Amino acid sequence: MPELDDVVQLSVENVHMAFGGVFALRGVSFQVRHGEIFSIIGPNGAGKTVMLNCINGLYRPQRGKFLYDGKDITALRPYQRARLGISRTFQKIELFRGMTVLDNIRLGRHLHLHSSLLEAGVYVGKAAREEIASREFIEQEIIDLLEIEHIRNKVVGMLPYGLQKRVELARALALQPKLLLLDEPMAGLNLEEVEDMAGFILDINEEAKWRVTCILVEHDMGVVMDISHHVAVLNFGERIAIGKPEEIQQDERVHIAYLGEEKETMYVTRR
Repeated sequence: MPELDDVVQLSVENVHMAFGGVFALRGVSFQVRHGEIFSIIGPNGAGKTVMLNCINGLYRPQRGKFLYDGKDITALRPYQRARLGISRTFQKIELFRGMTVLDNIRLGRHLHLHSSLLEAGVYVGKAAREEIASREFIEQEIIDLLEIEHIRNKVVGMLPYGLQKRVELARALALQPKLLLLDEPMAGLNLEEVEDMAGFILDINEEAKWRVTCILVEHDMGVVMDISHHVAVLNFGERIAIGKPEEIQQDERVHIAYLGEEKETMYVTRR
């Protein structure tokens, strides 16, 4: 993994989120540095997806704040955070199943299109230039990276689940994010597909032309421990541990949260 700098890209400060009096997050804080893969793990119901929803603005926490590149974004709506470069995938695939792969990916470029309605209608000047640039970026960067050239014109609803996961990642990348939120990208994939997806995430994070900071929510501990720079562990909405993967593997609180007992080997890395 490349060396990380010490510049904090996202600071999560004392976040509380409750639904009808039931707390999903209780005073959770952590910092994510530029260029890292930061994983959030924990048992089912620990508050992991809720945290991602708070980061990208789908939920507004009752207390706490979010600083992104030093700017307070707590009051910003999801589309405003997207304009700042925060993109995401979802735990359940949220694609337009009746549209083609290419059309789904193009939807992720909408924030980069600034032509007026008239310019877009007659397709001249600025509108044409934007469309050409967008098409080149999608085809030369995203489709090649994720190896989906052979399905680019296929209807998404007809594709196997593993390929739909790639298409959703492709749409998130079309935004050209600076911070990418990944909600269980390995869920439902077979071993080969998991290895491919992990490789894509590493490419997005490490390649100079991307260098995207990633926040990963994932249950596959082998992947988490292999590709993460730092890991935060949630349990019943509270942060019980944070550190490097090797530190998390040795933390008794994490073992107890997952297994209800101490001194059990719970992680097997893929290296």
